[in-house]
Amino acid sequence: MNRRTLLASVALTGAALLVACGDDDDDAAAQSTAAATSTPTASAAAAVTATAAASTFLDEQRAQMRRVLEAEFPKLDITQQAVDLASITHLLPHDRIPAIDDPQFDAIEAAADWLEPQEPVIAFERNGDARAYPLQILTHHEIVNDIVGEEPVIVTYCPLCNSAIAFSRVLDGEVREFGVSGKLRASDLIMYDRTNESLWQQLTGDALVGQDIGTRLEFLPAQIVSFAEFEAAFPDGQVLNRETGHSRNYGENPYVFYDRTTSTIVPVPEFGSDLDAKERVLTVEVNGAAAAFPFSALTEQVVIEAEIGGEPVVAFWQSGAVSALDELFIVGSRNVGSAGAFAPFLDGERLTFENREGAIVDLATGSTWNVLGQAVDGPMAGKRLEQILSGSHFWFAWSVFMPETVVIFESDAIAS
Repeated sequence: MNRRTLLASVALTGAALLVACGDDDDDAAAQSTAAATSTPTASAAAAVTATAAASTFLDEQRAQMRRVLEAEFPKLDITQQAVDLASITHLLPHDRIPAIDDPQFDAIEAAADWLEPQEPVIAFERNGDARAYPLQILTHHEIVNDIVGEEPVIVTYCPLCNSAIAFSRVLDGEVREFGVSGKLRASDLIMYDRTNESLWQQLTGDALVGQDIGTRLEFLPAQIVSFAEFEAAFPDGQVLNRETGHSRNYGENPYVFYDRTTSTIVPVPEFGSDLDAKERVLTVEVNGAAAAFPFSALTEQVVIEAEIGGEPVVAFWQSGAVSALDELFIVGSRNVGSAGAFAPFLDGERLTFENREGAIVDLATGSTWNVLGQAVDGPMAGKRLEQILSGSHFWFAWSVFMPETVVIFESDAIAS
């Protein structure tokens, strides 16, 4: 079965679930109407019956998920659970979406033969080793087990949440390797650890089921930018190439028009109502305070300065990168741009930035900066701001896991 057939199957499953939810709503409305005309005793009895039915349904879900996990992951200690098994959705067998375990790379010049300037890549740099992971590849694989700057890392991408996140894969001095479980929680990728088969939530980095519960993976800074932006910032960088050991239609988007709809593949719990479900947001968490900069605000203002968790943060946006989840061919998709968050200090001095006809400029020196936090022109050229851990996710995905998030639409906002 190819990936497109699998997607169709998943979409049909999601549609069936949505229809079922709609039927439930109709039944609930009918019950409500009946209750309004019945006696209090009848109403109370109906409520008890509905509660019992819901409890039975959840018990069946838990039992079914337990059977699936025990069959697929014999080393998993399923007695240790940080989440309700009923919150996990099974879509595919594990490794049906294959992680890349032996990544191969091209130099920039060679990558330019098959990768267009506007195509989105995950830019990741460690100890001077800069690498780009094209989303035309990651949409088909979701996880890359790699060693960058001599450090074992995983670079991950969940297309359903548009979440690109890098982690260290060293836990308690042990190097781990991860695969795609084929399971989702709140429509987000669940990874599994091939050492003991613990399950991990991609967006939070938390262990969900298995002996590692109570553990969180170490986040590492990464950004979605255009290939052109990566090339300009890291001319000696490397680009993950198509020699993955698997045959896929790289360059094609398996999730055509996904980011133009409000629906998800599977239903998700209630999320924040501040923004549309698939509004792209630049997310930041500082000292326990979570904030989100909507791309709709960033595209208008280019620079937004705020205080988050008592610390000043500046958010940059730059045009150029296209969506990986729009048209059938990624190269022809619409321009959504890219964003990054930084500490606005250099050599101990606080910098203030502004938008000058689309360019990011600091007021003190008039230097021009890019979305990767590098000064590219002016007296500061060659300098670089400290990158703050951030992500460019869909709003629904972030707000489900971080419900206390403050949405920042303009400069001088405070999130604490």
